[in-house]
Amino acid sequence: MKYGFSTIGCPGWLWKEVIATAKDLGYDGIELRGLANKIYLPSTRTFSLENCHQIRLQLEELGLEIPCLSTSAFIYDKERQAAAQAEMRDYINLAALLGTPYIRVLADKDAAPGLAAVDEAVVIENLRELSSLAEDKEVMILVETNGVYADSRKMAALMEKLADPNIGVLWDIHHPFRFFDEKPADTYGRLQNWICHAHVKDSLREGQRVVYKMMGYGDVPVKEALWLLQDNGYDGFVVLEWLKRWVADLEDPGIVFAHFPYAIKRMIKRKEG
Repeated sequence: MKYGFSTIGCPGWLWKEVIATAKDLGYDGIELRGLANKIYLPSTRTFSLENCHQIRLQLEELGLEIPCLSTSAFIYDKERQAAAQAEMRDYINLAALLGTPYIRVLADKDAAPGLAAVDEAVVIENLRELSSLAEDKEVMILVETNGVYADSRKMAALMEKLADPNIGVLWDIHHPFRFFDEKPADTYGRLQNWICHAHVKDSLREGQRVVYKMMGYGDVPVKEALWLLQDNGYDGFVVLEWLKRWVADLEDPGIVFAHFPYAIKRMIKRKEG
């Protein structure tokens, strides 16, 4: 397995700070969800057409990868379909320029299910519309286990309906456990044929609130999920998704990013032992 962090965890950081931190802390890669004060990467100067080649060379020198670009495209809403498809096209093109294999899309707006109406026919229409473009650019579209699709039965049914080798699953390990009380073995058992990339975060429930915690300080069964991936030969990325951009009072990224590799490697080492 490889390890990375998402730039959603370090709002305000410039690109030079992001890559220096990843290199210094021994990460394998960086997932991009915004940069500095901008969330829409294709509009940033850093990731302009003329800069992407230089960024690829820079990352190669540092031994780092960009495994995934996380979009904000909500592909479940008919009224926002044109905007979602335009965003996905922009990100597919950017991923191709950067040599990034995956882009993440959301088939529900919020992590917790039931907060928005999801039209599955629109979800399927959007994914099928853009699958061929992604394939031409050698990029895969990944649907995250988020919202109603954190229910692994519903996600598996969606993947079976699509039956598209260029569309896979991003397993956000947190959401199926937290919102559907799923055990990692059950989630993985249903989705293993489609899982290409993974997000990880820890939390506790405090009344009706989900309170995010540094890795190992919550009750999400991260260790069990990692062991499942390891035992089944998963060689992709596990990415820390620290939601600092949305939850300002979370711990600072410098602290959290330094802690994460230690916590994860300790979990894996215990399994190996």
